[in-house]
Amino acid sequence: MYAIIATGGKQYKVAEGDIIKVEKLGLEAGASYTFDQVLAVNDGSLKVGNPVLADAKVTATVLEEGKNKKIIVYRYKSKTGYHKKKGHRQPYTKVKIEKINA
Repeated sequence: MYAIIATGGKQYKVAEGDIIKVEKLGLEAGASYTFDQVLAVNDGSLKVGNPVLADAKVTATVLEEGKNKKIIVYRYKSKTGYHKKKGHRQPYTKVKIEKINA
């Protein structure tokens, strides 16, 4: 059984027991979170929402919050001496999928 959920402007295919990194939710470790935007569920037969399934929910437990590895953003224009170097670390929340209710 798997579900497709939407959170943070992205879509994730999840099954029970999966551990995924999503955009920062702002919750403490050990807290429970329910994803309401379930786009599709497959439990032998595929159910697709329009755009979301009304009665489906995915429950998850927050494992930790952190920041991803640093990426370098470098802007450069040739022959003008213009260059800027910047770093960015995107915050994330790591969650474990506990139950899919469809």
